[in-house]
Amino acid sequence: MLFNHRWGFYCHTVCLCALLIVSPSHAQTAPKAVAATKPAMTVTITKPKSQQLSQRLSANGTVAAWQEASIGAEIGGLRLTEVRVNVGDQVKVGQVLAVFANDNVLTEINQAKAALNESRAVAAEAQANADRARALQPSGVISAQQFNKDVTAEMTAKARVESAQANLAVHELRLHQTQVRAPDNGVISSRTASVGAVVALGTELFRVIRGNRLEWRAELVSSELFRIKPGQKVKITDASGGEVNGQVRMLAPTVDAQNRTGLVYVDLPSSAQGLLKPGMFVRGEFEFASTAAMLVPQQSLVVRDGFQQVYVVGTDQRVKMYKVVVGRRQADMIEITNGLPPDANVVVRGAGFLTSGDLVKVVP
Repeated sequence: MLFNHRWGFYCHTVCLCALLIVSPSHAQTAPKAVAATKPAMTVTITKPKSQQLSQRLSANGTVAAWQEASIGAEIGGLRLTEVRVNVGDQVKVGQVLAVFANDNVLTEINQAKAALNESRAVAAEAQANADRARALQPSGVISAQQFNKDVTAEMTAKARVESAQANLAVHELRLHQTQVRAPDNGVISSRTASVGAVVALGTELFRVIRGNRLEWRAELVSSELFRIKPGQKVKITDASGGEVNGQVRMLAPTVDAQNRTGLVYVDLPSSAQGLLKPGMFVRGEFEFASTAAMLVPQQSLVVRDGFQQVYVVGTDQRVKMYKVVVGRRQADMIEITNGLPPDANVVVRGAGFLTSGDLVKVVP
């Protein structure tokens, strides 16, 4: 009896399953389930934007003084009594920067003046004797030997006067050199002078940035130097994010044989003094002529397997992957130089989670 009961239950179950399989209503609902496939993701799209974009070349370099004048001692063995400027001071051409003690020089000047007066007195006497000899020579009162002697004495006395005058000028020049003066307008960048020091001839006392002018010395590889021309505009960014506009003055005539780089000298405006200092290492961009560019948001760019990719939504709401070549960047946009149709519906939000063939839902 137990066996028959189980056999009947089994047969009943098999019949019910057969009825469900061949049921017309179940056969009609299967295609609807397939058609109701849900989108893989909700995305936003945009079309590439055409815009004029300037070409730029980035480089690094050092800020330096346009010219730095070294101011040394033109007189030696004297003691510094005054130092009137310090590092960072603005100076004008001819301004007195330091003063040496001039007592010894004044004494030498007084001695030179006395020697000059003495030589002038001797010269006056010699001239009088020579004039008398010239007057008596025609009468034969004086010998030719005496005549020559008097004339020679006159010439010697005049030469001694000229020598004394030159000696006085030398000492007056030394007096002028006891005052150290600025050779040009600028700013003091270095100072080694100190009150009380006795310095030797030629010792450097100050350094001055001439005209308060700075320049940026950009380093470029030799293959990029040909693109740079004098007069070209340059935008330089300092460490704090401030920007300074410069202009190319010249290119170095040689290239470093070790690293194959050349220098480009960029003039900086006087307003750069507040942002840039000599010795700073900063970055800049050389600007070229503007060209047409096709831009898409950087958010739409996906990097996979070493390739730059974007996803485009087709009319069937499925995405297709395009390998693209990128170029310049501007703010949050990036240039596509190759690989993308200009009228494509490019996925922006959600691009990083898609694969080619995914069904998506587009929202504004």
